[in-house]
Amino acid sequence: MKHATFNIDTASEATILKTSFLPALGLSLADASAEVAIASLLAPGRRKAFFMNAHCCNVMHKDRQYKTAVHCADILLPDGIGVAMAAKMTGQKLEANLNGTDLIPQLLEKAATMGKSVYLFGGTPGTAEKAAMNLLTKIPQLRIAGTRDGYEGATDTAEVIADINNSGADIVLVALGVPLQETWLHRNAQFLDADLTMGVGAALDFFAGNVTRAPLWIRKARSEWVWRLAMEPRRLAKRYLSGNFTFLARAAATTARQASGTAVLRRALDVTVATSALVLLAPVLIGTAFAVKAESRGPVFFKQTRIGKDGVPFTMFKFRSMVQDAEALRGDLLETSDREGVCFKSKADPRITRVGRFIRRSSIDELPQVLNVLKGEMSIVGPRPALPSEVQAYPARAYGRLAVKPGITGVWQVSGRANISFDRMIDMDLAYAGSRTVMLDLIVIALTFRAVISGRGAH
Repeated sequence: MKHATFNIDTASEATILKTSFLPALGLSLADASAEVAIASLLAPGRRKAFFMNAHCCNVMHKDRQYKTAVHCADILLPDGIGVAMAAKMTGQKLEANLNGTDLIPQLLEKAATMGKSVYLFGGTPGTAEKAAMNLLTKIPQLRIAGTRDGYEGATDTAEVIADINNSGADIVLVALGVPLQETWLHRNAQFLDADLTMGVGAALDFFAGNVTRAPLWIRKARSEWVWRLAMEPRRLAKRYLSGNFTFLARAAATTARQASGTAVLRRALDVTVATSALVLLAPVLIGTAFAVKAESRGPVFFKQTRIGKDGVPFTMFKFRSMVQDAEALRGDLLETSDREGVCFKSKADPRITRVGRFIRRSSIDELPQVLNVLKGEMSIVGPRPALPSEVQAYPARAYGRLAVKPGITGVWQVSGRANISFDRMIDMDLAYAGSRTVMLDLIVIALTFRAVISGRGAH
């Protein structure tokens, strides 16, 4: 998952608004609680914010002007179950559903305590005025700077801008419907004096009582669209039935294409690095094989069953760094482990040979795993493959490590290797599995050279 942050200071608090990039939508959406989103929207400075739901994404696919307006917005707020489902297609989970009908009253309550005023622009004649009256009933201290309908009242853009600016409004809510409200703000927000401008869709109709909201239990289930469809089947059938299907199908196809492209690129990186290692390190590989064989009886390579992606076992290769009967002796040494948790590591492990101690410290013992990479069982970068017995003892959250291919190197290896606790190792691996990119893999590969040279945590 990719993140961006905006540092925002208000008079009473410092807020960080995190955004998450959703590959299925090609957009970065606010990934925060309603409280943090509101603090961010009302913080000092000018910003333009839009709500994004499945219908908005469908319109964006067809309307270039609207698409441009969306990509030029300062903040995009996730609205509805469709966007949440699109996020889950790539294993992401947005913190909150920030739909306008719920968020805007909370925002106006906060604005009222800050002495900010609001201008309501849009809806049928009389809707903005009625919405203002109902909002004042619920938020008596709210300052309504002005109202204007979205029909005859919207015909003269220069007059609208002048009226809003003369009102002294700090916040402008534009309810002209998607995509008109966003394109209107894209063209004209720069001429408005207000700090915050927002496209709010049908919000004024809800506030005015023109549209009845779904019962709370339906809203909590994120199924308000079903209620609205039942209320206005003719007008909303295309949007909510064929529209939602189209949106999810397009999001799934986009996710599949991107996943496929990333998978191909990552596999190309794995094969390139593994093949290059075999060629460039051939003298080291051959010399190590002779040294292992010369010091102790037994095979050059150590083969062991490990657990790979999705829990599939495979045979992992290493240069043998221990005496021949090392596995039989492992059970007697578990209490000497230097690491808390289920993964055994011991600096004073008596099974390690002299050659073995050197090739472990220099990580040469791991080099034969390039064969596992070429076979497609491992990647260059990923969580270290665990033993079956270790996986059986995993706490529930640790199974997330198995969502990606295990690697020769990884985030925790370049952060201290055996010096990292089991719990912290799991945290690092889960973070990698949830946000890995080819660029991150390249960074880890580069850091691996530093870790190998330093030898920190290797034993």
